[in-house]
Amino acid sequence: MHFTIHKTALGAAISLCLSPAVLASDARTLDTVQVTASRVERPLDESLASVTVIRRADIEASQAPDLLDLLGRQVGVDIARTGGPGGGSAVFLRGGNSNHSLVLVDGIRVTSTGQGVFDFAHLPLEQIERIEIVRGPRAAFWGSDAIGGVIHVFTRDPSQPSVRVLAGSYGRAGASAGAGFGDDDRGLGVTAGFQRLDGFSATNPDSVFSYDPDRDGYRNRNLSLRGRTALGSQRLAFSALSTNADVQFDRGQTEARNASAGVTLGGDLRPGWSHQLTLGHAREDLDTASSFSNRFQSRRTSVDWLNSLQAGADATLSFGLNWQRENGASQNAFDGELFDQQRTSRAAFLAYGGRFGAHVLDLSVRHDDSDQYGAATSGNAAWGWDLSDRARVRLSWGEGFRAPNFNELFYPDSGYGFAGNPDLRPESSRTWEAGMEFEPAPGQRLGLSVYQSRVRDLIAFAAPTTNNAININRAELEGVELEYRFVRDGWTAGGNLAWQDAVDAGTGNALLRRAKRKAHVDLGYRFGSGLELGLDGDHVSARPDFGARLDAYSLVHLRLAWPIGDQWRVEGRLENLTNRDYAMVSGYNTPG
Repeated sequence: MHFTIHKTALGAAISLCLSPAVLASDARTLDTVQVTASRVERPLDESLASVTVIRRADIEASQAPDLLDLLGRQVGVDIARTGGPGGGSAVFLRGGNSNHSLVLVDGIRVTSTGQGVFDFAHLPLEQIERIEIVRGPRAAFWGSDAIGGVIHVFTRDPSQPSVRVLAGSYGRAGASAGAGFGDDDRGLGVTAGFQRLDGFSATNPDSVFSYDPDRDGYRNRNLSLRGRTALGSQRLAFSALSTNADVQFDRGQTEARNASAGVTLGGDLRPGWSHQLTLGHAREDLDTASSFSNRFQSRRTSVDWLNSLQAGADATLSFGLNWQRENGASQNAFDGELFDQQRTSRAAFLAYGGRFGAHVLDLSVRHDDSDQYGAATSGNAAWGWDLSDRARVRLSWGEGFRAPNFNELFYPDSGYGFAGNPDLRPESSRTWEAGMEFEPAPGQRLGLSVYQSRVRDLIAFAAPTTNNAININRAELEGVELEYRFVRDGWTAGGNLAWQDAVDAGTGNALLRRAKRKAHVDLGYRFGSGLELGLDGDHVSARPDFGARLDAYSLVHLRLAWPIGDQWRVEGRLENLTNRDYAMVSGYNTPG
């Protein structure tokens, strides 16, 4: 073992967990049900979209250090982060921009109204029960932002008690606990956690903004609540999640407070007709203690009413209504209030899907109308054909759009090369996709997807011609994705490969920080004693950045889990065993 591994490997961590026994398992099993792709429950093997479902057992078996690391292992997902945990991050889904992915927490839209993104760095894995990733446009079901796809996070179900204590490199330490009570009709649970990190210097001398070779630490406090009760034939449920993080950066610190909550009433209205009415709210507050003392506020309140009717033995007709009000505000120490704006939008969608013998069909259309950006209509059509009990092909076409965020609309011209433009139009896209799922043998699954997207009216700040944001750019996104899983006799293995070409259609230049080739592999074995050993490997090809080119890199990680009795287990993880130097963003450090 390299003598500096305890200093340079951020993930050199040991944790002690109280939880049900966990066995590394296939994240795409035949009996898995997903709800995000078409907003109704459907077995994963009948979904006509490219979907990955990550369950709680998969999260624990992976021993991923944080949510960004876990997302970065998935096919079609690129990650860029500035420094260590808590630093600014970007998630690119199928080569689209970081604001081209719709992010939901328990069905509630949580992206910032100001910047149009969600910072995954502050959402701890201890608070997550399940993640569904849908690749490809879903605007016909969900509306704005879902150009590259949807990332849907479901918070932890604390019906079984859990405790986790961890320690690792760079002064990393943390703890979480969850507990609840109840039965099938009613229940209440809470999960709370804390994590701290002394960290390392986020930047290096190549940084174009600032460089200070000090340690940039991180603190995170988080809390979630879940409850449910039966009301006759209906079920009333609520969920809430709050995170409060302190992020240090060179010559400054940011306090990031995020919260989301939802109340849902659902059940059968009559035989063959079910509904779900959800009231949701999400908010974000960013306070930056630096020379500018910037403050950003984001608020969103929404009401969704989803209805599902049986339209035959194996067909479903769905329709829904949506209303939401968004608020955004920004201030700084020099100019005071920069803007304080709000907008209201309404939407309705209609979808029909079902199985007809060996064929599966999905059709959907949605109309959004905003008092700020006007109207947008989106459609989606998909067809699947079961070639046999073990093989199926699918073909789909879909549209997406992204409404401009408040920074792009209203940020005043401060002489820094960018300013808002209230006349911006939404960005829009069209995507074709073909796919195949195949089971070569029991315990194995192979998936293949090929896609092509065209994005128009991309918003850009066109300095030096003008500082104002304008709809000027176009993008062409193409790719091939391959996935494989194997589970048998204590062995688990699998991986994914992605080839993508994400370019600016006007210049032909590759889009920044998106790799043309990306791969992940994992191998694990569980001994008869319960001891689990595993290896993870990742490869990311070279990619462009602002004024630089980021080199390709490959990383190898080792993990183990040792059960102590029926409920406790000790976990250990060593990251970057070869001590490879690499960069995700030019001028920013990684653990080494």
